[in-house]
Amino acid sequence: MNAADGRVHELFSQLGIDTDPQLVELALTHRSWAFEHGGAPHNERLEFLGDAVLGVVVTEHLYRTFPDQPEGWLAKMRAAVVNTYALADVARGLDLGAQLRLGKGEQQTGGADKDSILADATEALIAAVFLSSGRDAAERFVHALMDPVVAAASADARATDWKTALQELAASRGLGVPRYEHTASGPDHDKRFEAVAVIGDVRHAGFTARSKKLAEQGAAELAHRDLSAGD
Repeated sequence: MNAADGRVHELFSQLGIDTDPQLVELALTHRSWAFEHGGAPHNERLEFLGDAVLGVVVTEHLYRTFPDQPEGWLAKMRAAVVNTYALADVARGLDLGAQLRLGKGEQQTGGADKDSILADATEALIAAVFLSSGRDAAERFVHALMDPVVAAASADARATDWKTALQELAASRGLGVPRYEHTASGPDHDKRFEAVAVIGDVRHAGFTARSKKLAEQGAAELAHRDLSAGD
């Protein structure tokens, strides 16, 4: 039993969840491995189901936890929590990368740490729990994985949308609408994007992330902090 198997099954044990070992194995089987093994089953169907289960559980949790927040705020919070990068970080916490069954090409290009592959495996694992032990077990599993992510995201509501916060601050000071400049670097399997917020003639510090969207949010946060420093 490797570290990934140990962490996942330790969590299952803590939550009182019994899973079908074959479904768990399928959840961690990437299509690249299946292609190299005669078209064997892989985890994409489970990922499809797990995405739906995850969305329902997190949405209900947000609805009940934040009864005074409007729909728009809840939607932004859900987007901050249910996304490839957040799910990939959850997968890393479980060491899922070490357990994935990947084709040789994916192994050689760092597939075990690719955000998209890790996120898909996390959703597939949720589906494996759902099919093995039912909705109640799947809800417990999702809450164990995602409640800390929700708590961190809600600690500073502006962090879900720094671009809007920056735009409002710039407008209140008559500085015009912020714009963003982008650069990209790195190989295709591990590309990084840098964004710089530009307000008027002032270029603020750049922020690098795994997507343009996240890079812009980070750059907006840095610019917001710069503008607010003298307040």
